Amino acid sequence: MGKVLLLNGSPRAKGCTAAALQEMISVFTTEGIETELIHVGNKDIRGCIACGSCMKTGKCVLNDLVNEVAPKFEAADGLVIGSPVYYASPNGTILSFMDRLFYSTHFSKHMKVGAAVVSARRGGNTASFDVLNKYFTISGMPVASATYWNQVHGFTAEDVKKDLEGLQTMRNLARNMSFMIRAIADAKEKYGLPEMEHSAFTSFPDGK
Repeated sequence: MGKVLLLNGSPRAKGCTAAALQEMISVFTTEGIETELIHVGNKDIRGCIACGSCMKTGKCVLNDLVNEVAPKFEAADGLVIGSPVYYASPNGTILSFMDRLFYSTHFSKHMKVGAAVVSARRGGNTASFDVLNKYFTISGMPVASATYWNQVHGFTAEDVKKDLEGLQTMRNLARNMSFMIRAIADAKEKYGLPEMEHSAFTSFPDGK
């Protein structure tokens, strides 16, 4: 029951971020959760150009991987964003991708379960973790947690495999995420989803 979409924001298909995501996939498989892993970090993804076209068409004017992933995101019950840490922040490719994916899609993301996974040699993990979680919390997506912040350490994938606590965190994260997906599906059938208000949009023109 349920499907999780995992995005690898690293340029390396088999690097540290991939090792963390694969640890989660192994648990999702055991839990009966369908998964799809998409490699984003090696693609040429530019940032939003603020053209406003998506407000009319429901898709990004830059017709690349963002538009390919959008219907998969809509169909998924959960989303995992994985990124390496560059200068104490997620890498530029995944940030450009996420900005455009979330902004250009008009379908409801309400109650899809989100999880951020970050990988660093040493520092910058928690700052990057905070940045990625903001995509979920602005979209009504419950954020899955584990037994530590969702991070692994290492300079290579082999290093990550030695980070036993980090890998344990990935497994616990996947178990919690699987439970949340099933629980939300069950509650939706019994009670329906919570009402979401969208009528208020506060701004202060002319400095007032």
